[in-house]
Amino acid sequence: MKKVLSILLALVMVVLCFAACGNTQDADQGDKTQTATIAAIPKDQLKIGVIHIGDPADGSGYSYTHDLGIQGMQKNLGLSDDQIVRQLNISDSDTTAIRNAIEDCIAQGCNVIFGTSYGYMDTMEALANEHPDVIFSHGTGYKSNGSNLNNYFGRIYQARYLAGIAAGLKTKTNKIGYVSAYGTELAETCSGINAFALGVQSVNPDAVVYVKELKSWFDPANETAYAEALINMGCDVISQHCDTANPQIAAEKAGVFGCGYNSDMTKSASDGNYLELGCLLHRCRSGSYRRQMGRIRQLLQGR
Repeated sequence: MKKVLSILLALVMVVLCFAACGNTQDADQGDKTQTATIAAIPKDQLKIGVIHIGDPADGSGYSYTHDLGIQGMQKNLGLSDDQIVRQLNISDSDTTAIRNAIEDCIAQGCNVIFGTSYGYMDTMEALANEHPDVIFSHGTGYKSNGSNLNNYFGRIYQARYLAGIAAGLKTKTNKIGYVSAYGTELAETCSGINAFALGVQSVNPDAVVYVKELKSWFDPANETAYAEALINMGCDVISQHCDTANPQIAAEKAGVFGCGYNSDMTKSASDGNYLELGCLLHRCRSGSYRRQMGRIRQLLQGR
């Protein structure tokens, strides 16, 4: 029975990936909710700034996968490397650092700014009002001004439900650990926790999901420590909603199953106990930038 469920799960994963993340036609059409007309910018004058909470060079995790989306967008639009300006390791709890990073991009001529972390939202909103000729696209937030500030994200909760199914099928102790950036106070993390737990319960009603909250999106030391604490409680599957692969590395070292987030984390946790669902979540993340290409095409066309 479990083998059949696993096969069905794999098939659903493929279908859901594309359904959740949009398609090329959606990207070409852009965002129909953006009402203001923006003056056209010649392609050779287009310059895109990207604000990362981490460093894509880490090779896995949140910033890495966002940057894969940026690279795909760059290739699709035919932009040169000097038309992309990256600001790395910008803490989303430091408003001065966020403002300085964005203003530096604008000073370098960027007319589109991508801010990839939730905590950038309020500063981006303020700067959008100060710079009406610059497009601000905020990843994971909810604010928009109908003109030069918009938001984008994938339907990650759908993939989390599938991850919960996989975790529910694999656990032997009926204890599953979940390292989360935040809890019920934010819709993104709350919906993820709920979806994951519902997925677990759909195949294993006796299992319990134990959640530890970091109160931060990016906290490598505690991402490890919280995963280890959950393992010491008897959790034999570790999932996560945080930025690095550290919970999966902790799971690998302890010999328990892990289910990652943001990217394919088999590079970091590859002992055979890794549940390959991080790739699906990564496709949803980088797939979000397909829609952003539509916005930029509108900008190039002056629509």
